[in-house]
Amino acid sequence: MRHHEAVSRSGFHHVELWTESLATVLPSWAWLTQQLGWTPYQEWPGGISWQAHDGSYLVLEESPDTTGPHNRTHAGLNHLAFTVPSAALLDQLRSEATSHGWSELFADRYPHAGGPDHYALYLENKQGFEVELVAPN
Repeated sequence: MRHHEAVSRSGFHHVELWTESLATVLPSWAWLTQQLGWTPYQEWPGGISWQAHDGSYLVLEESPDTTGPHNRTHAGLNHLAFTVPSAALLDQLRSEATSHGWSELFADRYPHAGGPDHYALYLENKQGFEVELVAPN
């Protein structure tokens, strides 16, 4: 198999995030996924998922097996990055995020905290999960 064939057939099936308190972080994730055009996919006691247009999905689950609080600066997942279709939507998300449980990171360097050719917004929720929202530059 050629490298380009393997790359064209790869992608995420799903990403699962464990939380200590679903009730604490659910409002922030529900708002964000809705704004990104993801739709509710599955729901069960202690968990929920949202699906993207390509079929991949994000799971948020309160697990009794967590061993401590999430810390994005420890080994493991640092952040999730999502594409946003336009700079206008990114600016709108920035103006609304704080009223939906997100805090802006690197606000003094918005929208180029990732570099001069990178148009992005960095957010962190109450449990310390970071998202990067990237718009076309």
